[in-house]
Formats: sequence, C-alpha cells, structure tokens
Amino acid sequence: MEDLLVRFAGENGLELPETAAPAFRRYYQFLEEKGKVMNLTAITGEENVYSLHFLDCLSIAVGRDLHGRSVIDVGSGAGFPGLPLKIACPGLHLTLLDAQRKRVDFLRELCLLLELQEVSCLHARAEEAAFDRAMRENYDFAVSRAVARLNMLCELCMPFVSVGGAFIAMKGTDSDEEIEEARTAMRKLGGRLEEVRDYAVAGTDIRHRLVVVRKTDPTPSGYPRKFAKISRAPLI
Repeated sequence: MEDLLVRFAGENGLELPETAAPAFRRYYQFLEEKGKVMNLTAITGEENVYSLHFLDCLSIAVGRDLHGRSVIDVGSGAGFPGLPLKIACPGLHLTLLDAQRKRVDFLRELCLLLELQEVSCLHARAEEAAFDRAMRENYDFAVSRAVARLNMLCELCMPFVSVGGAFIAMKGTDSDEEIEEARTAMRKLGGRLEEVRDYAVAGTDIRHRLVVVRKTDPTPSGYPRKFAKISRAPLI
C-alpha cells in the first residue's frame, strides 16, 4: 500500500514527510484492531481503507497549503478527514470534534500511538462547542465527512471558521440538489460557494466531490441553533 500512497502523492504534487507511510500503516492496523470491538467504519481491508479513507481524505490537501493552518474536523468519527491531513502535513494544527465519547477516546489513543503533536480531541456537540469563545470563528478551515445534508453541515461547521477561511465538505457527486438547497444557508451564515471539485478516488473507479464554502462575513450570533431545530427546520 505504500506504493499507492507514493503514487498518489507524486501524481497530485504532495510532498509527504518520511513519517507518513509508517504512520498510515499504524493507523490502519489500529483501526482494524479496534474495529473488532467498536463500530468505527464499514470499510475494511487494507486496500479499501487506504483508497476510500486515507487517499480520499488527502484529496483535501491537493493544491492547498495547510502548513501552519488551523483545522477543525467536525464529526470526526474514526479521524476522517482530519487525521490523514495531519499525517500528511505535520505542521497543521488540528482539532478533532465528535459527540461520542468512545470515538474521542479512540482518537486520543490513536494520536498517542502515532505520536502526533498539536492535535486536540474534543468530546462535544458541534452546536454547543461553536459558542465557545476559544473556538468560534477561530479556524482557517472546518472540514467534515459527516453524513448530513449540506445545509445542516453548514450551520454546524461555518461558525468555527474565521472570516477569510473556508468550510470544506466531502460529498458524493450526486449532491447537486444539496448544494443548491444550501445556498441560502451559506449566505445566512456568512459564506458563499467558492468551488465544487469532483475527483477520482485513487485506486478505484469511484468519484467523490469537495464543496468549498468561503467565509466572507461573521456568522450571526444566533447560529448554530439547537440540533433539534436544525433537524426540524434546516435553513433553506
């Protein structure tokens, strides 16, 4: 799998540190080990994990300088997409946020195993953490691979992003309707749609999509709302 990683980096202009290959190897082994007793991912097997998790997440880094930037991964789960980005760019300052304590404990244990520096693993709900003064509008990027409609994700993620930064959502290529539906949410939350980029997932015939929302103005103080209200009445 190291060859696949090296080939992906070469084809996409990524300069991976020497620590990346062994770190991804340990990540995969730990994910497989813990997956026997925890519900972390439905994707199993070395090739699938490398392609559909690690390399898929690294697509965010293609053409984007993350060194020295602050990134919050909202709804991180098993660490995607935040941890692959951190492994590829050790100079990135990363916050992993998840509402399930077991997953946060997994992330903390994994970060210790990988000897990663400047990574915070937080057990909190996004709609509550976004009102923490130390976190609100304090990140260059918010990223999310969570399974939710884009208008809901915008409300949960954009309050973390500083003006000038961006929210990057990982979506399927069938998300055209979601994107149009979310334009009002983007505007109300202080953002605008900047880019929709489709790409082939390395080592597969699958195509995924990155949706980039640029933060142009501060998010109004009333957002995000309580999750029940976001679910019941999403911004449209």
